[in-house]
Amino acid sequence: MRRDLVERAKRGDREAFGQLAAGEVDRLHAIARLVLRDQDLAEDAVQEALVRCWRQLPKLRDIERFDAWLYRILMRATADEYGRRRRHEGAVQTIRMEPAMADSAGDLADRDELEGGFRHLSIDHRAIVVLHHYVGLPLPEVAAALGIPPGTAKSRYHYAMSALRAALEADARVADRKGAPA
Repeated sequence: MRRDLVERAKRGDREAFGQLAAGEVDRLHAIARLVLRDQDLAEDAVQEALVRCWRQLPKLRDIERFDAWLYRILMRATADEYGRRRRHEGAVQTIRMEPAMADSAGDLADRDELEGGFRHLSIDHRAIVVLHHYVGLPLPEVAAALGIPPGTAKSRYHYAMSALRAALEADARVADRKGAPA
C-alpha cells in the first residue's frame, strides 16, 4: 500500500502524496521538534520538508529508501530553520506552556536535566541523537538519512554523547555548588 502511494506520488498524483504526507506528518513533526526544541520552527521545517519532498519526489531512485530520503530532506529543512532562527533571533523569547503531564518529581527533574544538556548540542549532534534514539534507526541508516558516510555518523554520535555527558556533569557541578553551604 505504502509503496503504491510512493509510486503514484512520484508520477505526480497529488491525492497519493496527500495520503502519504498525512501518514508521515506526525512522526516528522516529532523529530523536528526534538531536534529544534521549538514548536513553531518544527512546524515550519516539516512544512518545508513536505514541499521539498513533493518537488523532488520524481527524482527519487529507490522507492524502498523513501524513509531515509525523507529523513534527509527533513534534516536539511531543520538545519535551514535553525540557521534562519539564529540569524533573526531577538532578545525577547516567548515562554510556551506545555500541557501538564502526570510525571513524578524524579522523572520531571531527569527530563529537565536532559533537556538542558540537549540544548548544548549542535544541530548536527541533535539530529544524530534523535534519529538514533527516538526514531530507533541504527547508525548506518542514520548516516543514509543524513547523507553522510557511516564513519562520520559514528563519530558525530560519539561526540554528541560525550558532549551531552559533559553538559550534564557540568550542570550537576553547578547545582552542587549552589546547594553547598557558604
